[in-house]
Amino acid sequence: MAQAKPQLVLYHNDMSVCAAKVRSALAEKGVAFEGVHLDLRLGDAQKTAYTLLNPNQVVPTLVHDQAVIVESNIILEYIDDTWPQRPLRPAAPAERARMRLWMRQLDDGVHAATGTISTCIAFRHQHLQREPTELQNWLDNMMDPARRERTRLAVQQGMGSPGFSPAVVRFEKLISDMDAALSQGAWLAGTTYSLADIAYGPYMIRLLHLGFEERIQARPLVADWVQRLFATVGYKDGVETWLNAKYLALFEREKPAAIDFIRRLTAS
Repeated sequence: MAQAKPQLVLYHNDMSVCAAKVRSALAEKGVAFEGVHLDLRLGDAQKTAYTLLNPNQVVPTLVHDQAVIVESNIILEYIDDTWPQRPLRPAAPAERARMRLWMRQLDDGVHAATGTISTCIAFRHQHLQREPTELQNWLDNMMDPARRERTRLAVQQGMGSPGFSPAVVRFEKLISDMDAALSQGAWLAGTTYSLADIAYGPYMIRLLHLGFEERIQARPLVADWVQRLFATVGYKDGVETWLNAKYLALFEREKPAAIDFIRRLTAS
């Protein structure tokens, strides 16, 4: 009797940058998955059934047979280990180390900064339409107190939030560092398209959606890399096809004010 095909289930959200990079890696590998879409605004990630899989109450979570894998950067390496065809890590040890350093930056502040600017510019308007008690319950149920307070201030104060300006500065440094790295090779880790590039794809489109286009276009090496990145199978199937029209309309509506605010911040 033939063995049952291993089950691959991805708990994700269409506009989650972390979920998008995992979908991108699976697309590059040509690996199909069963998707379970969570509505993060309705608190699906806070429900008991999901927190038993992922106590951090975030997406994505990958379930491969009986293995439950959390943390998106770890999931990316798990995917590359499990489906070694079309390797997504450089063969050269130095490039592989650079790849991991780029991915680590996401966990060390870039991801939190993305959440801050996304909420301050756009997502706050969704939250402010909710009943106050519903919004408060959603905030109260966040496990991470730092994330809870950061989100609360972003919703209440928007671009006037104390976290907004430091987030913009963080992205100024990120884009500058990318420019320096890309002067040494076509991709972030060097000559090889890798998990580092895949990991940053969803973040770059979010920056463009939220008014950072001028900052990126000012760095031609970064702008060219973004275009190469957006032409990959991983980006097209893992990110682009999942972009939610409702969110895109919200981004477009709020983008002019964000551009003006970012210009003033970066000019000072």
